[in-house]
Amino acid sequence: MAVSLSTLIISSFNNIAPPLHFSPTPSHNAPDFKFCRRSCFHVHRKTVSFSSSPRLPVSLRFHVYGRRNLANYIYSAADKPEISSTAKIRSEVLSPFRSVRMFFYLTFIASGTLGGLIATTQLLGALANSSRADEVPDILKGLGIDFGAVALFAFLYFRENNAKNAQLARLSREESLSNLKLRVDQNKVIPISTLRGIARLVICAGPESFVIEAFKSSEPFTEQLLERGVLVVPLATDVTTLNFEFDEREEVKDITSKRKKLWRLTPVYMTEWSAWLDEQKKLAGVSSDSPVYLSLRMDGRVRGSGVGYPPWNALVAQLPPVKGLWSGLLDGMDGRVL
Repeated sequence: MAVSLSTLIISSFNNIAPPLHFSPTPSHNAPDFKFCRRSCFHVHRKTVSFSSSPRLPVSLRFHVYGRRNLANYIYSAADKPEISSTAKIRSEVLSPFRSVRMFFYLTFIASGTLGGLIATTQLLGALANSSRADEVPDILKGLGIDFGAVALFAFLYFRENNAKNAQLARLSREESLSNLKLRVDQNKVIPISTLRGIARLVICAGPESFVIEAFKSSEPFTEQLLERGVLVVPLATDVTTLNFEFDEREEVKDITSKRKKLWRLTPVYMTEWSAWLDEQKKLAGVSSDSPVYLSLRMDGRVRGSGVGYPPWNALVAQLPPVKGLWSGLLDGMDGRVL
């Protein structure tokens, strides 16, 4: 009876390793097996590949690690952070000539490398022929210029590429922030992106006591903050709901309504907010239990952040009003982007 190719492959694999029920925990006595969707079989220092076929409907990938390289994990493309197309477009708009500069840097690197190779062959020929000894200084000069140009433009290219990656990562984080949801009232939930061009958000995140103290400290600046389009997002990390105490006396009714407007936004889907906030703290090297604030520009980008209470007086001093004679000219004067 004929033996199919899939049977031979499976039987050969069973001679090498046990059946498919290994624990994913690494062991010093047995190799560690990991599974993913691609059809390869990877062995330490040796790779044996077979493509999936109709007779093998299940495609597996096994990573086998010896005792000496258990830390050498291979990550698939799904493990890498994805950059959205919106973030890429915004990056091109913010730096329209970056791609052109990087193209010319690569062109100059290739040109300098080619010139250096030609100069190297000429130098070898001159050193081998004593009659051309007088050409050696000029060849060395040209070789030095070529290698210097390659080093310079390689440095410029990698600096530009690092700036591009940092900008894409920042825009991607801002895009994730813009998708977080806020409750405006009992019947309306909106993403942060809806408030672009309308309000400057200040996210105040920390324990309930921290948020309450920030709420109290903002009282003297309520009117000035509203004039500058500031709205506060209170994000309590230890409770699900916050209860602010407003003064309901008739003589302070006007200021109380303004304070309710300033603190009217409420974050929803707290797991998504907490995940985004923890990622930002990790990138900034801030402990996960530290109270922080983030100040956003009118266009939704982060203009300032820090540990502790929001600097209400600094916001009033730095931000222009959203209405009035200078509002149109000063709309972009939100401060530099972090």
